[in-house]
Amino acid sequence: MLDKLRQLEEKYIELEKRMPEPEVYSDPAAYAKLAREQKELAPVVEAYRRYERCRSDMEDAKELMSDPEMKEMAQEEFESAKAELERTEEELKLLLLPRDPNDSRNVIVEIRGGAGGEEAALFAGSLFRMYSMYADSKRWKTEVANINETEIGGIKEVSFIIEGEGAYSRLKFESGVHRVQRVPETETSGRIHTSTVTVAVLPEMDEVEFEINPADLQIDTFRSSGAGGQHVNKTESAIRITHLPTGTVVECQDERSQHKNRERAMKILASRLYEEEQRRQQAAVAAERKSQVGTGDRSERIRTYNFPQGRVTDHRIGLTLYKIDQIMDGALDELIDALVTADQAEKLRAQAEG
Repeated sequence: MLDKLRQLEEKYIELEKRMPEPEVYSDPAAYAKLAREQKELAPVVEAYRRYERCRSDMEDAKELMSDPEMKEMAQEEFESAKAELERTEEELKLLLLPRDPNDSRNVIVEIRGGAGGEEAALFAGSLFRMYSMYADSKRWKTEVANINETEIGGIKEVSFIIEGEGAYSRLKFESGVHRVQRVPETETSGRIHTSTVTVAVLPEMDEVEFEINPADLQIDTFRSSGAGGQHVNKTESAIRITHLPTGTVVECQDERSQHKNRERAMKILASRLYEEEQRRQQAAVAAERKSQVGTGDRSERIRTYNFPQGRVTDHRIGLTLYKIDQIMDGALDELIDALVTADQAEKLRAQAEG
């Protein structure tokens, strides 16, 4: 581990030297690339330097222990430095875990009502609101690409983009089936209904990163319209792109401009095809351990929201929180932190066994 850390520190120092050089500084793309690399290395290098300081402090304290007058104080300093060293070592183990290359990307979130008809559509609307409020709390930007609303305010399906630093790293565990248990507003007998909503979280890809053959595409334009014919657009600015080899269909009708809708639809298509490719590769490597935190499969039931009991349970890690109102208002950090911690623990275990 220490050899690897020394190499990373050398790389960090090299980046520090290169960034002020005129040929790098005058090239925004090259400078941004190096700045991103440096930013990723900074926490590791900081922790490594702290680790080395602790080792040095322990050595100094050891030497002082031979002096009877200094022994007690030196012993305290030694123990303090040792405890800090152990903490830093654990921190470094986490920092050195293989990073998901998509963690820093923006995300495309797709929410669809599942079993439960109108009640599922209403809950899909509640989840859309929850993620939008979470994004606001992080100062991320949310843009709707396509939305299909019901007559009474529910959402059959919605796809939206969340732009912000580390959005994918925080939201990637949200993919799967979300189950709701509550008494619907339309229910007169007060019976609790169970409905489901599927959520897919995809890292945003540019078409250039995931090559798509233009010959494989069928592009149609149409007039966008909302629920009950609201927001009807007089021009055919909405876009439907069909990827013929896979049958994947993406619609974008939120922007007034056909060009913008096309650009956004292509990004969503690239992200969906990338996700399919990733899934195929993971299935091919069947021997690879499935993380306890879940596979991100849309058919996997990941969470239950029980309104009568005021609880939210994440089934992957067995966590139940009795704060459903705060969670539905976007207070997701406690849940997400627990999922991230569980994922790290699973990776550390796999690394130790490997």
